[in-house]
Amino acid sequence: MSTPGPSPPVLGLSGVAVSYEGSRILRGVSLEVPQSRLVCLMGRNGVGKTTTLKAIMGLARLDAGAITLAGRELADLPTPERARLGIGYVPQGREIFPHLTVWENLKISRVVHRLKGDASLERTLELFPMLKEFLHRKGGVLSGGQQQQLAIARALLTDPKILLLDEPTEGIQPNVIDMIGETLLKIKQEGRVSLLLVEQCVDFCLQVGDSFYIMDRGSIVASGGIDELNNATIKQHLAV
Repeated sequence: MSTPGPSPPVLGLSGVAVSYEGSRILRGVSLEVPQSRLVCLMGRNGVGKTTTLKAIMGLARLDAGAITLAGRELADLPTPERARLGIGYVPQGREIFPHLTVWENLKISRVVHRLKGDASLERTLELFPMLKEFLHRKGGVLSGGQQQQLAIARALLTDPKILLLDEPTEGIQPNVIDMIGETLLKIKQEGRVSLLLVEQCVDFCLQVGDSFYIMDRGSIVASGGIDELNNATIKQHLAV
């Protein structure tokens, strides 16, 4: 009897190239996010990290390469279809609806994805207990850290296979950063959702990550287990 081969990664990029207005932004980016793992995509400003996430979501058109979700080629699928297949996305800047309440922000996510039952909502509110206190508060009056938690909660309600997070610690108070880190660890430990985290804060990556990729000028220039992220690599590729 043959032995089954290894299961495909939840998310895989192979040779991905993207250009904007004739300028090459991504140059042959390849990376993998295994099941139930948190992978950190790191690098200085302007090296292509956000464009990588946009390519995964179908918001940036590929010149070359392939993107797969659980072994399925995403090819020319539009962004809404990718979301329905199991990609949750928390963009930089959070993009919540400021004039809607916390509850309305969460409800929209449930309606758009045709979610029924309250189990996923209850679990999400357990992960973000602050949101329970502010369900009837407008999103626009929340602090930056509270808005970030709302944005992550809203993405989790889509029941994703993988969650893409773009700079979730940017402009956030240290105590809230710690709370977000603890929540990401809980999500990972539950084993249902894998995570790809774009992040510049090295300490945060060391706290929550399993592995890392570092980008420079649109290419992956270093990768490994998070315990391999040493001072020499940080100084060469991440120090400002």
